[in-house]
Amino acid sequence: MTILLACVGVFASYLPVVGVSVALPVIQRALDASTTGLQWITDAFILPTAALLLTCGILGELYGRKRLYLAGLASFCVGSLVCLTAPDVVLVCVGQALAGVGAAALLPATLALISHVCQDHRERARAIAWWTASLGLGLTLGPVVNGVIVEHLSWRWIFLPALVIGAATLVVGAVLLPESRSARERHPDVPGQLLAVVAITGLVYGVIEGGGGEWASPTVVTAFCVAAAAFAALVAVELRSPAPMLDMRLFASRAFSGAAFVMAVTLFAQVGLVFALSEYFGLVHHASTLDIGVRLLALNGFTVLLAPVVGRLMNRVGPGAVLVAGLVVSCAGALCVCFFHASTGTGAAAAVIAVLGVGIALALAPITTIAMNSLPRRLAGTAGAANSALRQIGSALGPAVFGALLTHHTLAALPRHLAGSGLAPGDRGEVQGLMSHVGIQAGAFLRLGTPEATGRAFGAYGASFTDALHVCALVSGVGLLAAAVVAAATIGFRARARSGEPVEAVPERAAPRTAAGAQAEED
Repeated sequence: MTILLACVGVFASYLPVVGVSVALPVIQRALDASTTGLQWITDAFILPTAALLLTCGILGELYGRKRLYLAGLASFCVGSLVCLTAPDVVLVCVGQALAGVGAAALLPATLALISHVCQDHRERARAIAWWTASLGLGLTLGPVVNGVIVEHLSWRWIFLPALVIGAATLVVGAVLLPESRSARERHPDVPGQLLAVVAITGLVYGVIEGGGGEWASPTVVTAFCVAAAAFAALVAVELRSPAPMLDMRLFASRAFSGAAFVMAVTLFAQVGLVFALSEYFGLVHHASTLDIGVRLLALNGFTVLLAPVVGRLMNRVGPGAVLVAGLVVSCAGALCVCFFHASTGTGAAAAVIAVLGVGIALALAPITTIAMNSLPRRLAGTAGAANSALRQIGSALGPAVFGALLTHHTLAALPRHLAGSGLAPGDRGEVQGLMSHVGIQAGAFLRLGTPEATGRAFGAYGASFTDALHVCALVSGVGLLAAAVVAAATIGFRARARSGEPVEAVPERAAPRTAAGAQAEED
């Protein structure tokens, strides 16, 4: 029951991650929202999730994993309810932020609960595979379900499925879930928690704002400087703290460090490319929100379908080998996107997306398994929080960076394609002016004096956008290949631990120990 509740919790928390994005055009029309307001509807969820993950991980160890899990569900439900009844964009953002706080609690709590009940590494690998499948199921069903809702009902109802699932799980979990916490005595690390929040908030905020093309603006530069200073201070404080929130010596484990890097890069490459493909289908193919969700179904759907296979593979050949294979397959799928053109058919696109989806399905569960198995069980909450924080940071960086790449390279390629389009100079100037004003979203507004001129203009726009998509695919493929090389070098191809033992021992801080204390740490 604990594993089931953990899977349902992470499923609910990931429903809005991509699902809300499909409703943004409808929300914009209903609430007369600005482009910046729409961006913050999504980012209001990501920012607190990324910023509070490490803090929530330690809270679960201090006050109980069940309490953290239930508190996360409660915050998530309240946030969904606020969004469901919000009269304006500001309250939608407030609701998304509350839901993001809930997700920040649910992600480390669910992994810690699984690690606590699964003492054997084989059982834990299977459970984490199902956990990853549940995460993928939320990412997969969110766009499809919400696409159906916005086509037949008000946009507000997209928040109802998550609210109902979260509320039902909250009631069941309060009754059936056993309480557990770290047996080792721990104390809150307030300076470390505050510095982590400031550092992650500064980084993610800077990337979000810079993604609009203003990387050199004072606000973005200040955000990155604050983040860098806070990260440096965090390392210094944690190295000296007697009870650190994130013990920096955990990174002495090659497996943990490798998994941390691979997690961030993989999510950056995956989510960024998904964002670029979503824009490609919507702006170049003019697909509806439901059609986009269906076309991307295979990307996360294979994470669900292959969960039992991935669990067995990890136990048979080792999570390291499965991880490297998954990253190589993902790299191949991403590079195949370089062959897309403006008129690529749905079948060909679906085949490439399926290859990418299979690779991601093979990679995600092993990354989490390796990160959790590389540390003692007493650090499950910290490992789960760090794992989830890197997942969210990568997820936040991807759309912002890939969005900037799409905008820059589309604008750079447009004059060349317009020159060969046969359009009159005045029409070419009008198209370039529209692109300069609204960016890549110009594809939704291209209208010239005659249907022939509009068709020529859209042909040039589609070719330019596809050139930019190729750049995004190349960046994604190179990132996934780099992750595969790092995984092979730091984790290896077996990366398996015996039951209850870490892959690499983490050095203990020097401290007086008693027999009872030693036994408690083993638990």
